[in-house]
Amino acid sequence: MTTPEIREIPLAEPGAGPYGITPGPDGALWLTLVHSGAIARLGVDGAVRTYPLDPAGGRPLIITAGPDGALWFTRSGDDRIGRISVDGDQRTVALPAGTGPGGIANGPDGALWYAGMTSDTIGRVDTDGGVEVFPLPTTGAFASMITAGSDDALWFTLNQANAIGRIALDGTVTLHPLPTANAGPVGITLGGDGAIWFVEITAGQLGRVTPDGEVTEIPLPDRAARPHAIVADPAGGAWFTEWGANRIGHLDPTGRIESYPLPTPNAEPHGITVTTDGVWAALEIGAVAHLTPAA
Repeated sequence: MTTPEIREIPLAEPGAGPYGITPGPDGALWLTLVHSGAIARLGVDGAVRTYPLDPAGGRPLIITAGPDGALWFTRSGDDRIGRISVDGDQRTVALPAGTGPGGIANGPDGALWYAGMTSDTIGRVDTDGGVEVFPLPTTGAFASMITAGSDDALWFTLNQANAIGRIALDGTVTLHPLPTANAGPVGITLGGDGAIWFVEITAGQLGRVTPDGEVTEIPLPDRAARPHAIVADPAGGAWFTEWGANRIGHLDPTGRIESYPLPTPNAEPHGITVTTDGVWAALEIGAVAHLTPAA
């Protein structure tokens, strides 16, 4: 078996801060540049185009392909949700002051759902710009990332409340505490097995929660790796970024964990996604890592 190959593709200046990443409906990869306040597009031909945010600034974090053929992203710095078409046209949806939107995901109802990091809320934005806000039953929870589940609900991480949350489409919230204290859950994704997978950045663990709320934790070989983002592997298992260890990690369907060092030291891997061409990770140093799995 061959070793996975990782190459790094320059995307922006070193201080731009690539953070979130998602495949677009046009076949390109779309990324947030958190520090420079822009959205970047990496085409299948390797061409890079950058779109400064309008209005400027905004501190964009997470981006996802919406149900309307456009890309939607959180603007954590000015309490907005942004929308950019594949042609680069932008508009924004204003959220309540102090929301601090972090993660964003497509809901089963055709709307975008976001996690309010600094407001203890989960919100819903329809493609016409309507906003609905649901308060969480706890304070100081720091709702971070969010994903659609297999049960017509949204699931999210509560980084400071040490729990995984579930919100039904009617706004009903259920919290599932984590067994490990101060685990710091961040990235979250729907697994191929129908369960929700997440990472615990402080505890150095992966986690899994079933639709009925059963939580399992899987310690990483390097508990100081600080896993940050996670995405399901179409072949089973999951891929995740090890922000503190400068690696891309993989959990296979048997539970075996392997990690692959990035070529550049201190690359600060954040968002991660999978396409038919391999695994892609946003590197805060201004690049994208492309990992081609072993044959």
